[in-house]
Amino acid sequence: MREQLTKKDVERIEKEIEHRKLVVRKEAIEAVKEARAHGDLSENFEYHAAKKDKNKNESRIRYLERMLKTAEIISEDSAADEVGLNNTVTLYFEDEEECEDFRLVTSIRGNSLKNLISIESPLGRAVFGKKAGERVYVPVNENAGYYVEIRSIEKTGDDGSDTIRSF
Repeated sequence: MREQLTKKDVERIEKEIEHRKLVVRKEAIEAVKEARAHGDLSENFEYHAAKKDKNKNESRIRYLERMLKTAEIISEDSAADEVGLNNTVTLYFEDEEECEDFRLVTSIRGNSLKNLISIESPLGRAVFGKKAGERVYVPVNENAGYYVEIRSIEKTGDDGSDTIRSF
């Protein structure tokens, strides 16, 4: 499946790639050279750790470059009265009789611990494009789900404070 990214997501990814290529790569290569100079490579923990860090950085660069090649660029724009990307919504969970605030983001920035919900998650898909006051069914699986009511929508926009998820 293609990642859905905003223009700002693409800019952040490009900056991370550049940083990894120009700064992290040089540091990793230097660490490998320094560890190699310590002698016997078969029992040199520093050498193996430095090689692992270097390979992890190269893997991350390839992953991000591949993501950019296949990404679908989406707009952050939404109507003033509907839930859109980078909007904060207050949802009332009927089963729990509680309200909670969430911000809808692209999948690469989703982080449920920070209440950043992906527009591709079941909850994000259910409320995306809906209006305040609407009651929405959120499917969990084929046989179960729950209802939420959209209490309010705040047009917060993308402040860039959250980071791109790392794997």
